[in-house]
Amino acid sequence: MKKLITISFIAASAVAALAFTTPKKSNETIYKIDTKTTTAVWLGKKVTGQHTGGVNITSGKVITDGKNITSGTIEFDMNSITCTDLADKGYNDKLIGHLKSDEFFGTAKNPTAKFEITKAAVTDPLKPGNDYNITGKLTIKGITNEITFPALIKMDEKTMVVIAKIIVNRTKFGLVYGSASFVENIGDKAISDDFELSVNVTAGAGLK
Repeated sequence: MKKLITISFIAASAVAALAFTTPKKSNETIYKIDTKTTTAVWLGKKVTGQHTGGVNITSGKVITDGKNITSGTIEFDMNSITCTDLADKGYNDKLIGHLKSDEFFGTAKNPTAKFEITKAAVTDPLKPGNDYNITGKLTIKGITNEITFPALIKMDEKTMVVIAKIIVNRTKFGLVYGSASFVENIGDKAISDDFELSVNVTAGAGLK
């Protein structure tokens, strides 16, 4: 009787262990972002002109079920932000300092921004191809909002390329400096509420 109870206990333990184990799905593929070849370029506009530059993507991955994108994350190093259109070092440093300040991205307290993919669907189900609409959660300065944007995605068993131009309303993330939507009579000193982020992501299955 004691032996039977012991065997029953072992069997029950094995079932419980299986119940709480979530092994990787056999058809799941993880594409790790190649941070050396991936680029992100920002463009901000104001009444009197515009500025552009880059920001580093430090890590990220895209996961598929063997056919469709199911999830993914991308992390940006906000302290790496640069301006590429101002040749004068003094003006360049002043702009970057302002962008890193609390009036904009507040990088001292919020050194990273993150995008989490929650959905990726072909633009036209009747004509499947490389055009997708990507939906996810964007976090900037500790504030998270859902955004959707179009993207060109090409992938096979080994590689994935994602090209997209993302329009971000900065005021939804607490970046209201110079916004005519929040500051009255700002005139030609107004800065657009939207900024563009053009990304060209390359990722590979099995990258370490």
